[in-house]
Parts: sequence; C-alpha cells; structure tokens
Amino acid sequence: MRVLVIGAGALGGYYGACVARAGGDVTFLVRGKRAEQLRRDGLRIVSPHGDFAVQPTIVEANDLKQPYDVVLVGVKAYSLDEAMNQFAPAVGPDSMVLPILNGLKHIDALTAKFGAARILGGLANVSAGLDADGRVVQFMANQTIVFGEIGGGSSERVLALEALLNVPGIDVRASEAIMQDMWEKFVQLSTLAGITCLMRASIGDILAVPNGEQSIFRLFAECCAVATASGFAPREPFIEFDRKLFTTLDSPLKASMLRDIERGSITEAEHILGDMANRARALGIDTPLLDLARAHVAAYEVGRRRAAG
Repeated sequence: MRVLVIGAGALGGYYGACVARAGGDVTFLVRGKRAEQLRRDGLRIVSPHGDFAVQPTIVEANDLKQPYDVVLVGVKAYSLDEAMNQFAPAVGPDSMVLPILNGLKHIDALTAKFGAARILGGLANVSAGLDADGRVVQFMANQTIVFGEIGGGSSERVLALEALLNVPGIDVRASEAIMQDMWEKFVQLSTLAGITCLMRASIGDILAVPNGEQSIFRLFAECCAVATASGFAPREPFIEFDRKLFTTLDSPLKASMLRDIERGSITEAEHILGDMANRARALGIDTPLLDLARAHVAAYEVGRRRAAG
C-alpha cells in the first residue's frame, strides 16, 4: 500500500516514521519550510522506546498528482480545511482516508469533501510534540492507533491496513465499533482539556488542591452524559481506566491544548470543547463546567488574536 501522511508533526510524523522505518511506502505531504528541514536533518523521533531517524520521502502540495491507497490525516483541526484542499488529488476512487484528529467534528467535513465510502474512523493515543529542532518527541510510552469502518463491523480493507500498521513503535487495533471508541476518546479529551486549561495546571497539581478531584469528575460526568444521550454510553472498562488516569497523584499529565496556551499558540478549543458543548445544548443537557472551560479558552483566543494584530 502507498501511504500519504499529511504533515510531519507530532501525530503524522511519529506514525509515519514508524511505518517508513519498517520499510513501508510512505510519503509525507509538507510545506516548504518543513520540507527543507526534513531534507537537511531527516525525520527524527525521540522516544522512551528508543530514538531513531528516517530519511523521509516528501512531496509538496503543488507536486501532488497521483492517488494513494491510504491518506493518513493527523493535522490540527483548525488546519483541516486547507489540508483537504491540498491533499484532494491524492484521494482516488479506492483510497482510504484515515483521520486521527481529536474529536468528532472532522468526520462530517471529510465526508462532505470526499464521500462517506472513503472515510474511516480513527483515533490515536500518543503523547508527543515537536521540539525547537523539529524533532518529534514522544513524552509518554503510549503509542496506540485504532481505526475501523464508521458503520461498524470489519472489512478486508481495514484488516489490510491493520497489517500494514503492525510495525515496531505502533500498537495497532482494528475496531468493529470505532464510533464508540471515538466517543470515549472525545469524553476523555474534553475532560482532560477542559479541566487542565481551566485550572492551568496538570492533573497532579489539580488533585493536590481542595475540590480538585471533585471538579475533575464533575466535568467527566457532564461529558459522559452527552455521550450517553448521543447513543454511545461509555463502557465500564473505559470509565475505570479514566478513574485511574484522573486520580494518579503527582501526575504530570496535561492536555496538548494547555501546552498550546502555554506557548501562546492557537488551540483546538472549538473543535473539542465547543463541539461537545454544542452537542450538549442540542440534547438539552446542562454542562456548567464544560461551558466555563470553553469560555475560558475562547477568552484566551480573543486575547491571542488581539495581540497578534
């Protein structure tokens, strides 16, 4: 299978590099400045599992002419519209488009652009970011990618893709209930992003203050209520996992959204917190903490845009 990875940031860079290291036919669609950096330094991964580098095959948007078997989309949500226009020539009649963005809203945009038959559901659980030297730094050991047919069940193409991604550095799983998986990730991320951005603190620091744990789980309950009303009640193993995740004392865990705020960067707040809050309103569910977290990050965005002129 020929794979086109959109971007070479934290998500696309990590997973694409793992497949390329294993001998996969991987090309990265990148912009000029990143292309120059990759040609000069290679695509470098710093990981708890061992550092490595690959010399990537790269293409820029103007040179993209042929369809690919798989288009792996790992850009930030606010860059999706531009990215879709750029990689459109790579989507042929039999292409699979696998988005591993956070949230759910992007599925509608991709479906409207390319048709439902080409779009898979997917999610990634990897804590990573780009450092000042352009290296992909994996902060924690998790490295999961899960995907499947949006309508549920299995298919030959999903199983073939699972085999392709079954390489060192990736814990891959084909799911027969990917929308359930995505909703649970949406709940987890909305809780994590909402509480760490609202408090401007890690989970460990929030747990160390009065009512910190209670606040985390009030927000968690609000997000679970939205998922349940949408037909995707969180399963008990997921709830138990998140209870442990959100009660780990001294945990340094914080959402990438908070790291964006700390850098003074644009965030995915409306794609995550805003979308969850809008779904709650449409379902008549009261979510006061979620609404406050959304307003908090939205106010940050207002100030950021003003400072940028």
